[in-house]
Amino acid sequence: MNIQTDARAVDAVLLREQDDSIAILTLNRPAARNSLSEDLLNALFITFDDIATDKSIRAIVLAANGVAFSAGHDLKELTSRRTDADGGRAYFKHIMTTCSAMMQKIVNLPQPVIAAVQGVATAAGCQLVASCDLAVASEAARFATPGVDIGLFCSTPMVALSRNVAPKHAMEMLLTGEMIEADRAAAMGLVNRVVAPGEERAVAVALAKQIAAKSSHTVKIGKEAFYRQRELGLAEAYAYASEVMTENMMARDAEEGICAFIEKRKPTWEDR
Repeated sequence: MNIQTDARAVDAVLLREQDDSIAILTLNRPAARNSLSEDLLNALFITFDDIATDKSIRAIVLAANGVAFSAGHDLKELTSRRTDADGGRAYFKHIMTTCSAMMQKIVNLPQPVIAAVQGVATAAGCQLVASCDLAVASEAARFATPGVDIGLFCSTPMVALSRNVAPKHAMEMLLTGEMIEADRAAAMGLVNRVVAPGEERAVAVALAKQIAAKSSHTVKIGKEAFYRQRELGLAEAYAYASEVMTENMMARDAEEGICAFIEKRKPTWEDR
């Protein structure tokens, strides 16, 4: 294990470490329940942009400090802009657009992103978990989209949530605002694994390292294809996936991997 911490991250809203080929990002606004302030949204966006082109990073773990994973948008920050000349409309649109772009950045990253959820993830915090490719949750974690309780329907969290769980499960969460336990979140498909409290980060890192042992070129191809094909009709999805597999077969790592399988040896990846 070789953990390196970014010295610039001290006292920052987002901390960054690297454990071998795994980037560990930690939301660091514990006193504000890691609410997604404008600064934190920008920090995530910029960091994801940087990681996207960093070939030394093969997977990402997204964790949080404090008792909550994320309480969603910073409502105090948003409310403070109601005194703007337009009642805050322009700022509200800016924040929602920025947040939506950041969530899409996760999906569009070549590296898989694994959420390590230690506590409550609500509203845009639940959206953040749903936007990650995989999620490991503590037994103490809970999830909700409670905007309906305060007159602000969780419309943007709905986009990611409805692409992770069945429609009726998503609608129940959105319409009731009810908090669900980690085990139910796993049964619904919102998280992959539920572990003992305090183990979620280590398990997420171990899962990231398992994925990092694969060809990063192949993982990139597969992640991109996964998200693209599910937005297509059945015939279109198969046509697209067939093209992807054909191109993938031409890659050096596919040739090496298949030969290694036939020859019963461990493949040597070149990530191309």
